[in-house]
Amino acid sequence: MRPEVAGVSVPQDDVDAIVALVARVEHAQQHADADEFLRVFREDTIWTTAHGKRLIGLDEIGTFTRAVLPPTAAQPVTATYEAQYILFIRPDVAAVKIRQRPVTRDGHPLDEIFHGHADPAALAAEKPDAVPGTPLYVLAKDGGEWKVAAAQNTKVIDPDVLAKR
Repeated sequence: MRPEVAGVSVPQDDVDAIVALVARVEHAQQHADADEFLRVFREDTIWTTAHGKRLIGLDEIGTFTRAVLPPTAAQPVTATYEAQYILFIRPDVAAVKIRQRPVTRDGHPLDEIFHGHADPAALAAEKPDAVPGTPLYVLAKDGGEWKVAAAQNTKVIDPDVLAKR
């Protein structure tokens, strides 16, 4: 699926490059590859994890990532990442809304259990691995390459959103 694109006009190559960056994040996460993951960040990036941990700069993000990402390789759950909406604030700055879906290693989406459920919040407490995420990346284009300048990775906890996704 192609993302919705808004804001200032940019070449299609920039949209494609951002979609490719998101695909690299997905690949790095699914393969627990910290080095690949870290290549999408600027040196001065600020990032807040889905659990609220604030990380500033590539060194701090790297220390955290190298500690938490490699052990996920053995877990039965990973995630898919899809750029759903790209707002080009300037030709070299974009805000990207991501759909992050937990999936089994063979690609089965886990968040479908919430669709139409009578009490999705209670179900989320029982099945935290099935809760989707809704990251926001702010990207900057430096030297012709898009990189993450700031990111907020947020878990979906709103019962109405869980039930409809």
